[in-house]
This record gives sequence, structure tokens and C-alpha cells, in this order.
Amino acid sequence: MMLLLEKDSMRAREMRTWTTDELKSRLDDGYRELFTLRREWALGRLEDSNRLRALRRDIARLHTIIRERELSAALGEGGER
Repeated sequence: MMLLLEKDSMRAREMRTWTTDELKSRLDDGYRELFTLRREWALGRLEDSNRLRALRRDIARLHTIIRERELSAALGEGGER
């Protein structure tokens, strides 16, 4: 499964509409795709190296959104810290 939509980087606004489980699932898919792209790059078969950069950024966005949700849940339960 290709994590990137239409060969363009996903936007955080779109990602925030996904459930947390879906975010984690897409994160797993992203890491699998990153592994594949890195292997292709090492073998000299990767045609578009910009995909690596875009995918890493998408993975970072997913991590950021998941962490935002964790922090907002913690603040909501325990009050301000």
C-alpha cells in the first residue's frame, strides 16, 4: 500500500480526520514502505528519491498527530500539569 496520496504528501488537516487506530495502522504501513524504498535505493533501483523524503515527513506528521492526541487526553483526564 502506498502511504502517499496521488504522489503528493498528505496534509496534516486530512490526517487529523482519521481515527487513532487508523493513524497507527498507516504509520505501520509507512514504515514498511520506507523499508522497501530504502532497499530499492541501496540497490540502485529507486527512480524517484524524493519519495523517501516525502514519506519520512508523512511519518513524522503521523507521529506528531498521535502525540498531540496523547497529550490532549492526558490534560483532559488529569488537568493541567
